[in-house]
Amino acid sequence: MNSFLVIVGEGMLSDRVCAELSARYPVFRQKSVETGLPANTDLVLVLDDTWNPSAHQMAEEVMRGTQVPWLRGFVSFGEGIIGPLVQPDSPGCSQCADLRRLLGGKERHEMRAVQGKLAEIGGMTKDPWASNTGLAQMSHIITAEAVRILEGAKPHFQGRVCLTELKTLNSSWHSFVPDSLCPICSKVPEDSAELARVTLKSSPKIRADSFRCKSLDEIKPVLVNDYLDNRTGLFNSKMYDLVTPFADASVNMPMLSGDEGTAGRTQVYSDSELTAILEGLERHCGLEPRGKRTVVHDSYRNVEERALNPLEVGVHTDEQYSMPGFPFEKFDPDRAIDWVWGYSLIEERPILVPELLAYYSLGCESSGFVYETSNGCALGGSREEAIFYGIMEVVERDSFLMTWYAELGLPRLDPVTAEDEELQLMIERVRAVAGYDLYLYNSTMEHGIPSVFAMAKNRKDTGLNLILAAGAHLDPVRAAKSAIQEIAGMMLNLDEKLEKNREKYEKMLYDDSLVRQMDDHGMLYGLPQAEERFAFLKDASRGLQSFQQEFNWRSEHTDLADDLKEILERFRSRNLDVIVVDQTAPELEKNGLHCVKVLIPGMLPMTFGHHLTRLTGLERVLNVPAERGYRDRPLTVDELNQKPHPFP
Repeated sequence: MNSFLVIVGEGMLSDRVCAELSARYPVFRQKSVETGLPANTDLVLVLDDTWNPSAHQMAEEVMRGTQVPWLRGFVSFGEGIIGPLVQPDSPGCSQCADLRRLLGGKERHEMRAVQGKLAEIGGMTKDPWASNTGLAQMSHIITAEAVRILEGAKPHFQGRVCLTELKTLNSSWHSFVPDSLCPICSKVPEDSAELARVTLKSSPKIRADSFRCKSLDEIKPVLVNDYLDNRTGLFNSKMYDLVTPFADASVNMPMLSGDEGTAGRTQVYSDSELTAILEGLERHCGLEPRGKRTVVHDSYRNVEERALNPLEVGVHTDEQYSMPGFPFEKFDPDRAIDWVWGYSLIEERPILVPELLAYYSLGCESSGFVYETSNGCALGGSREEAIFYGIMEVVERDSFLMTWYAELGLPRLDPVTAEDEELQLMIERVRAVAGYDLYLYNSTMEHGIPSVFAMAKNRKDTGLNLILAAGAHLDPVRAAKSAIQEIAGMMLNLDEKLEKNREKYEKMLYDDSLVRQMDDHGMLYGLPQAEERFAFLKDASRGLQSFQQEFNWRSEHTDLADDLKEILERFRSRNLDVIVVDQTAPELEKNGLHCVKVLIPGMLPMTFGHHLTRLTGLERVLNVPAERGYRDRPLTVDELNQKPHPFP
């Protein structure tokens, strides 16, 4: 038998494993990996009766220079931890597993501090739950895995850990995705113009009436198995909302900064759960660069010829920048900032984009000149699908804000004319279950992509009075359904919050500066007193319009790439660029998922907090209302609606 095994560590666990394996394989024992490994080593086991993080960090450093796989087993606060199996030159190391496990716990900050302290002092001296029985259980699991590896069978610990509660001996298996930012095993490339290039490829639709290239059923197994786990998952819990009119589910994404929930809304709870995971993956990718390392740090003055002018995406006024305590500084073309590579689909060339515009959690840096939201971030089963939905989101938000700032008297739609049974049932359910009447308006702008502005009006004496949302899609019925789903997510479950904080929100009616947080926008317009601000929509002389009259975009393509090309031609004719930043992280790429950020300079960016409104440099908000026939001349800045927008 040629297999040669090294066991590193001292204690009962290593003794037991050695006794079980030495009868079958040559075994060499040593106290530490620092002394090096014997030649012809096939597998290394790093075993300890306690938790010594420094031993695992040292093993990572040493083993990365070899071609030998290694597996660890140790005890931490009464729990036996085995795994992962770390393969040479492959992502998914012990530090990735520790990060996921620590983030998944409630005391993540405390445990992170403990981990750092133990690494300094060389680990714990003794764990009281490291009993003979518990360590025997662990040794059997480790031995069985070692045999599988040495015999060439498929290992069980690739990307997985086994956790054993030593008090009860209950064991559970948990998968994790490697951390794309891991300083040890991450292999993400440096950002470059070449990697940013986008060539639209064929992306066949799953059905003639669909705008997706992968169905939820197709990706369901990987979404749950790879990303949702109560101990080590990128998402560690799920919850169904039984209050709202439709099937609303959410998952929790644990981070060092705190827990963040992402929601999915469909007609079926199981689909909503999957949609929530997809939404969470999109959020994960949009927080910071994970698929490419940022390498360009320079001033706009030096990169101007190959960069997006940041002023074209909307910035704050000089008055805003000069306000005491304002969190951002006026853009300085001579100040060096970080840039990432994007791709202009209109000009067909790579283009540098400020990193803080491409990743929305980065706006509060010292060099920040605006705060960018997740506007334009989208995930898809292909890059083309992600780009398509990224464009739709930018268009949706732009049409909503254009309606508000320019106070457009939009045509009101007759839902019956959509001739869609599901839409009618959604409207009836909202009325019957939640007590709201729905009003739909055509908010399509000059580019022609169907957009819907939706308003829900409460028929009851209690609860949010008005709830607003928007949708955009080549299929206007889908746009309407999307807006209704968003509205329904706020129904009934925020009523108590409104009553509890009514005095706070009533103060916002008279002091716009108090609208500081995302929730403030929607809650403010939950007050009956705020309804008068929508008088521009309620012209009784305008009759209901049919979907057929109002929307003339007809998509008959069977390939999303063809839809995209048609959209791009429309934008090209309007002198609107479409810039794509590929945010796809390795965590998604392994399952054929893609995430992008779409920027369309000139369109209105969604902002939250009235003090962070960004309109400077955006002439469309002044010109489009006249072009669309809502005004007889271009507007001036002073004529724009100065009240906080109502997007929830």
